[in-house]
Amino acid sequence: MTKPLNVGLIGYGFMGRTHSNAYRQVSKFFDLGHEPVLKACCARNEDKIKAFAENWGWESYETDWKKLVERDDIDLIDIGSPNNTHYEIAIAAAKAGKMVICEKPLAMNVKEAEEMVAAVEEAGVANMVWYNYRRVPAITLAKQLVDEGRIGRPFHYRATYLQDWTINEDVPQGGATLWRLDAAVAGSGVTGDLLAHSIDTAIWLNGPITSVVAATETFIKEREHAETGKKQAVTIDDACMFLARFANGSMGTFESTRYARGRKNFNTFELNGADGSVHFNLEDPHLLSYFEYKNPTTGHKVEDHVTGWRDINVTNFEHPYMDKWWVPGCTIGYEHTFTNAVADFIAGLDSGNGTEPTFRTALETQKVCDAVLESAKSGNWVDIK
Repeated sequence: MTKPLNVGLIGYGFMGRTHSNAYRQVSKFFDLGHEPVLKACCARNEDKIKAFAENWGWESYETDWKKLVERDDIDLIDIGSPNNTHYEIAIAAAKAGKMVICEKPLAMNVKEAEEMVAAVEEAGVANMVWYNYRRVPAITLAKQLVDEGRIGRPFHYRATYLQDWTINEDVPQGGATLWRLDAAVAGSGVTGDLLAHSIDTAIWLNGPITSVVAATETFIKEREHAETGKKQAVTIDDACMFLARFANGSMGTFESTRYARGRKNFNTFELNGADGSVHFNLEDPHLLSYFEYKNPTTGHKVEDHVTGWRDINVTNFEHPYMDKWWVPGCTIGYEHTFTNAVADFIAGLDSGNGTEPTFRTALETQKVCDAVLESAKSGNWVDIK
């Protein structure tokens, strides 16, 4: 018999929708010991949060997150609100004894992130950060291949995350919709929004990053603010590129921009090792490209006449997560990564082992993000401490 997991969600935007869908779907596809109950959602605008609650089937709503955190009928606080709210909500939720799931990036900076980690660990509450791309089956399969030794000694890691939605200089900054362009709310631009995903994936696949050197650019220096109508300086990074060194001796290149015309959500990575390579492109999420040079079981080099890259269609039942979804050959999409994440979180509750990435794990990504921004200002290599 499953136990109820009463969820309180903060935020009704894009992430609010993806999270709500995940909670509604997970028990339909995964056999778990807890079943999410959409107990209450929260946002400041009563008309909007009421409509959101009715559309997604939330039992109730609040307009003050502090009231949500104080409610006795809430087990889990899910923070899907803008970045500058994560710190205060997460610490209050932990002190109230609630489990906490938080959108990425974890915080506005390392100092906030460290205090958030301390709060959840002192309270002993289950916690997770929504780095949902770990739950793309093809990326999880890449992790499996690395762990099986199929890549061998790693030499190079390269990642790109490209979009184009801010090229138009008439796009305003700030407000409920465009807060990601407002540094006071977002903390940074593409570094925290896009590269945080790339960094988390890289650390998961290839281990800790030890040092970085970076450059950033803001192409449009002033934009009208959506709330005031006045033009003001743009202080986020529109584009970022950095070099990285990993603890295992490999080298990395990372690039992200919102000014790559024609690229909508072009999130890629490639890892090259002595015995093989993997490549992934989120715009073909069901495929993992794999190059095998040496068989990890026999140690023999693959024969030259059959050597080459191959695309693995990651839809078979033996592939990560896919035995929970459709029949082989039928793909799943973006929204399923959140459902997979909720399933893993609940499985961690059932087993008592927890689920990655935790707040502490996400702190390592925050450290890299802060070091990247520091390096971009100084022009120097910065060590990750």
